[in-house]
Formats: sequence, structure tokens, C-alpha cells
Amino acid sequence: MMLRTIRQPLGLLLGLLLSMSTAWAQTPAAKPRNFTRSAHLMGSHFTFTAVAADDTLAWRAIRAGIREARRIDRLFSYWDSTSQITQVNRQAGIRPVKVDREVYDLIQRTLKLSELSGGAFDITFAGGEKIYQFDRQAHAALPAPEVVKASVARIDYHKVLLDPVAHSVMLQDKGMRLNLAGILQGYGVRRAQALMKQMGIQGGLINGSGDVSCWGRQADGSLWRIAIGDPAYPQSVSSWLTVTDVAVVTAGNYEQYFTVGGQYYGHIINPHTGYPATGLRSVTIICPDVELADGLDEVVFVKGPEEGLAFINQLKGVDCTLITNDGRTLASKGMQVNYYHSAATLPAATSTPVTP
Repeated sequence: MMLRTIRQPLGLLLGLLLSMSTAWAQTPAAKPRNFTRSAHLMGSHFTFTAVAADDTLAWRAIRAGIREARRIDRLFSYWDSTSQITQVNRQAGIRPVKVDREVYDLIQRTLKLSELSGGAFDITFAGGEKIYQFDRQAHAALPAPEVVKASVARIDYHKVLLDPVAHSVMLQDKGMRLNLAGILQGYGVRRAQALMKQMGIQGGLINGSGDVSCWGRQADGSLWRIAIGDPAYPQSVSSWLTVTDVAVVTAGNYEQYFTVGGQYYGHIINPHTGYPATGLRSVTIICPDVELADGLDEVVFVKGPEEGLAFINQLKGVDCTLITNDGRTLASKGMQVNYYHSAATLPAATSTPVTP
């Protein structure tokens, strides 16, 4: 008799547990959503988008990405008196400075890009004299040739001396300066993306003021749509790309400029000549590595439309679209874009992701 009174509640309890487990099994899994947050980093506007079904994970990963970008900005800052880059600059022509492995490795990669580009990319540009005013005004003339030549006398990436054993960096001549601004945003985006992926974010997009890198897919399963702006019509979009697992980086030379005799001169300086690079208003680079893309856009600006396009066509896995000063749109051999309106194309700019 005692045994029956025990078994009946046990049977009811097991039945209840089975019915509850069936109900749990039938509960639909949470659907992934796009979570986006903006932040002011490295002097620019950044947006971070994470695709996840778990909102706690998404926000935690985005916060981690933002912290990583801030850390990199402090470590490599040209302006922070405590940064390792500032310490190297202070000891220019005096002694080598031991730096973190991370700092050493990034400087080493920039020097490889300088070599590859024939010096079109040069992190010692900060040692150049500031002889231009990019005030969007008409100027009477360019500075005298001897002034222009002297302005780049301290720009030479060959004089960045690395010691792989000591992990030290030295600038050979006094007055030389390092500034990694031409590649730092791309590096920051790359590191933040790697951290977010490591935390379990399977899809996302980071936009560092035109340095865009995306991976996976959006919450609805679609690819990422990256817009390419038109410098002739600010805030407008001329074309777009539908992509994933790739970087799309755009640099513009049309917001800081001056003119002389109707000739347009943008703010990107040719480190060889000291004159502003001419011929291009906008450069968009597409490749798997956002850090590399960030450096290559400057290379193309310095080389100009024809030489820059030929340079990109020699690189495996890299494409570009260029908008020239006279409004033409040029594209590399493998480039495929979608146009909102007709353009003067020869087969394709601030990279701006369409809001997820």
C-alpha cells in the first residue's frame, strides 16, 4: 500500500517533466538580429554592427571592439606624449627605442608596403614641412620649387632602422618623424573584428570612417551592401557592392584642397616630389585585409589614375574603383559594382555601409 502511494506521484512527476521538456524543445530559437553602436575613435566616426541571437553577447562584443580600437589609438598615437611612437620621434637621430612587439610588427609591415609601392606610402611623411593651406580657396601660385623640394628632405622610409632582436626602432636623422595615420584606422578595424569573431560573433561589419570590413551575413541572411559615395555630390551614393568577408576602404581627396589657376590640389602629398597628388578625387580599395586596403588607397592617390590602376592590377586579390578629377570612373580588371545612375566608366567614394 505504501509503495503505490509513492509510485503514483513519481509517475505524475515524470510525465510532467516529459511534457515540459517537449514544450521546451518546441520553443523556437531566438532569431539573429543586427546590433549597431557608434563611437568616436581615432578622431573619426566608427560604427560597429554585430549579428547575433543573444543580445548580451552582441553588446559585449561591440564594447570589446570599441575598447580595442581605443587601446590601439593610445599605443600608436602621434599626439599622445606617452605613446611609443612619440618616444621614437623624440629620439630621432639619437638612439633606438625598444617598442612592443605589436608596434614593431606594424611598422615593419608599413615598410614592406613602402618597398612594394616604390615609396608612394611612407610613414615618415610627418617629418615634412607644412607648406600648403588646404582651405578650399583659390591661391595665386604654388610655393617655389626649392621650398617644395626642401619640404620633403626628411621623408625617407629607408632611414627607419629596425632591430629584430631588440625589437627597437630608430629614425636615422634628427627632425624625422613617424606617423602611422595612413594605416592605423585599418589596423584598428582589423583588430576589433578579430576580437569580435573570437567572442563568437559570426557576422558583423565595422566602419571606421570609410574603412569598412565585414564578415558573415546580416540577420536576414543577406550579404552586406557597401555604398560608394560620389565626390561631385556630397552625401550621395553613386554605386554599391554586395559583399562579405572583405574590406572596402575609400579615401577622398576632395574635402581638403586648394586651387591654382583652376587646377585642383588635394591634401595627399607625394612624398617624392613634395607636391600634392593630382588626378584623383576618390579611391576605393577592395581586398580581404582592411589594414592593407587602408594603406593602398594612399598609394593609388600618389601614383595617380593610370599608374595607380596598373599597380592594383598587378596585385592578387585586390581591386579598386577610382573617380578622377574630371569625373571619370575607372575600375580594376576584376571589379564589379552596381550603379545608381549612369557614369563614365572604363569597365567601375567614401565607403559608407547602408544602415543594416
